[in-house]
Formats: sequence, C-alpha cells, structure tokens
Amino acid sequence: MPVAIVSGANRGLGLEMVQQLLQRGWRVIAACRDTGQGLRLTGLAGAHPGHLHVMPLDVTSERSIAAFVGEAGLVADRLDLLVNNAGLLVGGERFGAVEAKNLAASFAVNASGPLLLTQACAALLANAAAARVANISSVMGSIARAEVFRSPSYAMSKAALNMATRLLAAELAPRGIRVASFHPGWVQTDMGGPNATLDVEGAVSALLERILRLDAEGSGRFFGSEDEELPW
Repeated sequence: MPVAIVSGANRGLGLEMVQQLLQRGWRVIAACRDTGQGLRLTGLAGAHPGHLHVMPLDVTSERSIAAFVGEAGLVADRLDLLVNNAGLLVGGERFGAVEAKNLAASFAVNASGPLLLTQACAALLANAAAARVANISSVMGSIARAEVFRSPSYAMSKAALNMATRLLAAELAPRGIRVASFHPGWVQTDMGGPNATLDVEGAVSALLERILRLDAEGSGRFFGSEDEELPW
C-alpha cells in the first residue's frame, strides 16, 4: 500500500487531496498545524481506520518537523509521496504598506517549510521505489509572468519555493526521488475565493493525476494546471 504525507491537510486542496488518496487505496499521513481544527480529518480517520493518521506539524518549526517525521517513521517505513501543500497568502498587500513580518511569515511557510520538511523526510522517501515530492506552487511565483505588483509576500515566497524545487530535484535525483512544482489553477478554496474558476474536487483530481505521472524527465520542472510547463 503506497504511503503519502500531505501538509496543510485540514482544509481546501490539502483536505481534498487526502480524501482522493484514500479513495485510491493509499495510506495517508495528514499534517496540520492545529489538529483540533481538523474535524473533517478526524471524521475521515474514523471512516478509514489504519489508513489515515492525523498528526500535528508546524512547518516553520524545526523541532515540530523533527517530531513529526519521527512519528511518521513509526507509522510507515517508507514514503512514496510528499505533498508540500501548506501555504500562507497575506491579503490586501499594497505597495507602500508591505510589512516585514508578512514577508518573513510567507517565506517561512511557503518556501523554507517545504525545503526543511523534504530534507527531514529524505530517508523515508529513499526507501520507496520511485518517490515523488510535489511542491504546490503558483503561477504567481513565475518571475517571467510577473507584470503587476500583486501579493508580493506570496509571489516572492512561491518563486523561492520554485528554486527549492530545482535544488531538491538535483540533490535527490541519485536516490531516485522526483521533485516538481505544480500550479493547481485558480481554485475555489478559502485562499482562492468563491470567484475562482475551478472547483476543489476537479482541480485536485487533475492535480493528483499530474503528480502521479511525474517521471525522472519531469523532475525539477514547473507545471501548470493544464499540464503545460510554466516559465520560471
């Protein structure tokens, strides 16, 4: 039975990813900062005994990451898929009023966290035959596509995540681990808002198909919601 870790799993894309992986017969370790707010995850765990494990994880804390990976290693001896989904979007940023604390928090969650979690999971990933790491990025992290001053904390941190993808892909290739960035599209989540063009179920279904098709040739690349390659 394949094993996956999904961060930011208590809502939105992460929660739907957990549900669809369970439907495919995977064992899932669902990570979220406050498990007390993951009531739907708790319900899923009851419906899938032994297949869903809900664990606390703060991706901005090295101590939390170490504790999480230690506990995950007791649940499974290998990891076939790591989905770095936890994210932070600061709303309402405007030029002249961007705050250092928001920049720092965005980089900690959106860029540093995925790198540190992947680093900590490397041994578990190496135990799988062809493990994959999916970094949930955004087209807003594409430097080539940036034309307006919009959500700088989010855009800059996602660009940094894309660099982390390239570095991790190069480092982990000898161990057979594939790493790529994925833009899921504009999705109707708390972050995307009600006017987004994609519903959560359909967006995650398409995203999961792209992730599970990731091969060695695609490692280190940045893919859009239509499976096209996006410019860095």
